[in-house]
Amino acid sequence: MRIDKHPILEFQRGKKIKFIFDGKEIEAFQGETIAAALHAAGVKVLGKSIFKHRPRGFYCAIGNCSSCFMVVNGEPNVRTCVTMVEDGMVVENQNGKGEIL
Repeated sequence: MRIDKHPILEFQRGKKIKFIFDGKEIEAFQGETIAAALHAAGVKVLGKSIFKHRPRGFYCAIGNCSSCFMVVNGEPNVRTCVTMVEDGMVVENQNGKGEIL
């Protein structure tokens, strides 16, 4: 779900692009973050807590917490709330702390 009309804010969307999330093709707009594109596509769980494995969603949206860590193009621990989506990128859920490369 994306906000299309707002009484105060004006949205200037970039061109439509596509990326892969857990094997599925997702549509996004150039200039939005990975987490925002996933949220708009209906993905509400971005990860799970390390010890109790409880679902984590879009939380701080400024890169301070670890709720949105995912594997992006093979790189673990990417903060998807502040990382811009790119055409053709591959994003995967990350279980646990992620492997250090």
